[in-house]
Amino acid sequence: MRDQEPAPQDTERRLSTKEAAELLGVKPETVYAYVSRGQLSSRRVSGGRGSTFDAGEVEALARRNRRESAGGSGSGGELSVRTRITLIESDRYFFRGVDAVDLATRHSYEEVAEWLWTGRMLPSTTFTAPSASVAVARRAVEALPEHASPADLLRVATIAAATADPLRFDLSEGAVLGTARTLIPTLVAALPPAGHRRLDEGPLAHRLWSRLSVHKDPDEDSLRALDAALALLVDHDLAASTLAVRVAASARAHTYAAVSAGLGVIEGPLHGAASGLAHRLLQDVLDQGDAAPVIAGELRAGRRIPGLGHRLYPGEDPRARALFALLEQIPRAEPALLAARDIVETTARHANVDLALAVLTASCGMAPSAGETIFAVARTAGWIAHALEEYGERPLRMRPSGLYAGPKPPQPLPE
Repeated sequence: MRDQEPAPQDTERRLSTKEAAELLGVKPETVYAYVSRGQLSSRRVSGGRGSTFDAGEVEALARRNRRESAGGSGSGGELSVRTRITLIESDRYFFRGVDAVDLATRHSYEEVAEWLWTGRMLPSTTFTAPSASVAVARRAVEALPEHASPADLLRVATIAAATADPLRFDLSEGAVLGTARTLIPTLVAALPPAGHRRLDEGPLAHRLWSRLSVHKDPDEDSLRALDAALALLVDHDLAASTLAVRVAASARAHTYAAVSAGLGVIEGPLHGAASGLAHRLLQDVLDQGDAAPVIAGELRAGRRIPGLGHRLYPGEDPRARALFALLEQIPRAEPALLAARDIVETTARHANVDLALAVLTASCGMAPSAGETIFAVARTAGWIAHALEEYGERPLRMRPSGLYAGPKPPQPLPE
């Protein structure tokens, strides 16, 4: 047998538990709590009972703790997660390094989703829903009351589809991609028709149209606008719903459960439901023929004006710009486009994608909640891309530590 040589890491500077605790400013038992949470790695001392820790790793954790402590006092500290999926900068955004608007306006939603998942372009790809999943998802959705929200319908359909998939706990890349390609069309297939028969064949945008619009025969430009809206909305970095998905994936929840976590977040008026508020505002402007009194009434009531501005884009939201350009090719969208322009000019602010979605839904015979459905179906592909990426990371790394601000213990037992 060969003589054993010291492993390269043995030459690294190692710290004892006491030294690590002093550097971190915590008790020794807290050091082991960091290990259990996956925030530190340890190595047993040869022939001893203690552990040692990589000095660089401990120092990095100490710096991170100091930043988080500063952020907790109101200095704006934020969670950062390394990702290879979406980059947002200079009023543009990119999917795996490629301009997202160019992708969305030149490729179908399915093709953009495949690019997001695999980094490969698969021309003319389509998603097919398994009949067993569709059947169980439709039964579950049909059992809901009429006032159920789009997120309710999609969340129930997701859970139902999961029960029909005995392989849902397989988190290998191939299995997750298989789930992705069948879950999205299953969600669309489970939705009730919008006043006429369901369409279950053809591009996903065409199938979704039959669930959203009372216009039975959409023109090519309208379908292109819907397809582009799906592709434009497929991902947007670590939005609130995407973070929820990554937390679930970090705990190794299966793909359906991770998507369900995202669907639970988008019902907020500041996220997926924002387009519905913009739709109603736009309809009020169309009814009155002037944005000024509508905007004044909203402000007087203390309500935020939806469809305007975005914290990640100092200038114009590129998604709105691209969708407006496509909507200009649809003659019946002209009144809604003029109303949206009136809102922008009255408020002197840039439109965001929620206002563009409102123009699409208001001009294409869709309900105010249709924008939320479009957003959720589109974003499901992005959520799965993030879940897939998170499955390749250390488990439970999305487990932050709380900054306790309650009464200092020990407190007396309450009577």
